[in-house]
Order: sequence, then structure tokens, then C-alpha cells
Amino acid sequence: MMRLPLRPLVTMALLSLTVSACAPAPQGDAVNDPYEEKNRQTFQANTRFDSLVGGGPDGDGPDVPEPVLIAMSNAGTNLDAPVAALNHLLQGRVEDAAHMSWRFAINSTIGLAGLLDPARELGLEERDNDFGRTLHTWGAPQGAYVVLPVLGPSTERDTAGMVVDTVINPLGAVLPRRERLYTFGVKVAAEGAERLRFGDTYDSVLYDSADPYAQARSAYLQNRAFELGASPVEDAYIDPYEDLYGE
Repeated sequence: MMRLPLRPLVTMALLSLTVSACAPAPQGDAVNDPYEEKNRQTFQANTRFDSLVGGGPDGDGPDVPEPVLIAMSNAGTNLDAPVAALNHLLQGRVEDAAHMSWRFAINSTIGLAGLLDPARELGLEERDNDFGRTLHTWGAPQGAYVVLPVLGPSTERDTAGMVVDTVINPLGAVLPRRERLYTFGVKVAAEGAERLRFGDTYDSVLYDSADPYAQARSAYLQNRAFELGASPVEDAYIDPYEDLYGE
């Protein structure tokens, strides 16, 4: 039987609660961004990095066929399935945990290590989950909005969740070191594939809006609230360059 590292799990859960409590609390559902000055600096550094690796409207990214990008993205998503299954279990969602376990088993075998997605054709669609959502289910506050180097938008709760997901990942307990490095490379490649697949959307936020930082923050927080089934964040950012009526 696999033994999960419960001590780091509990430690990081408590850390998330402590760190979240340190940031000034927002009023109602307003944006909680007490570190905005530092966040903007990190956001600008991330944007420069994106430009260097081929992003942006004038970027010179690799011309990769769409089927290859989809396969790379599928492989990265498949590697997240065990963590999603475990987090479903931690939230008491046993059926969802079994669903994601079967999805991982099918795509890792018939789907050629996740490059293909035959599980979807069998009715096993993706049901994503992570420890940030688990902390939300357990009642941990979201904490302040933060921008992480390279990784981008997050919150204090979601940042702690990412660390815990790395610690409790079942693949890390069963794979040899060499294979763990391989999976890390696959996930990096999958992130790059997502950047290329949805380049226009990324570029519109990073390079075409009046305040890219505010728009990226709004997009992340609104999307996260939707994933959690929480109330939308009161962030009334409107890009003055965007034609809201499509005229």
C-alpha cells in the first residue's frame, strides 16, 4: 500500500491558513492585492521572459503542427490526473476520484502515455482538481493575490496548494528519479504547447490591453472563482481598448 507523506500535507495546509491570515482582508468579495507593487514587478519580468522565448505579437515562436501541440497538452494533463484523483478523495468525492483514476489508467496505456485521450471517448471526461481547491473546501481563506516568477497569477492559498500537490503526487512515490525528471519535462513541454495553442489570447492580455497586469489579475480571479463555485470577485476592470459591443 502506498504511504502518503501526511506530515508535509498537514504542515502545508496549516501554512496556507497562517499565510492567508497575514494578508489584509478585503472588503466583501473585492480584490485582495496588498502586494501590488511587487506583483507588478514580477509580472513585468514574466512578460519580458515570455517575449524572450518567442511570445508576443512580434515573437518568433516555433511553428509546431496543431496535432503535436494537442498531444503534448494531453500528456501534461494526463500527468495531473493522479493528483486530481487524490484531491477529489480528500474532498470526500469518491466517485470523482475513481473517475479520474480510470481516466489515468486508460490514457496511460491505450492513449500512449497520455498523448491521446481515448478516455474521453469512453465518457471519462477530465474532472480537474488541486489542493488549492481542497483548502477552499476545508474553509481556508484565499489570502492575497500574488504573481509568481514564471508561473504567473496565483493566490496565497493556491500557491501553498501547488507546493502540497508536488509533495503528495502519487507518481512521485512510485516513479524512479529518472522517470520523475521525464514527467517534469513533459509538463514543461505541455505548458509551452498551451502557450502556442492559445497564443492570441495570451497576447491580447500581455501586449494589447491598457493595463495588462489588471486584466490578467481579473481573468485569473474570475476564472478561479468559477472553478470553486464561489462568488465573482468585484474587480471592475474594463479595458478601454476593447470594443464591448463588437462594433
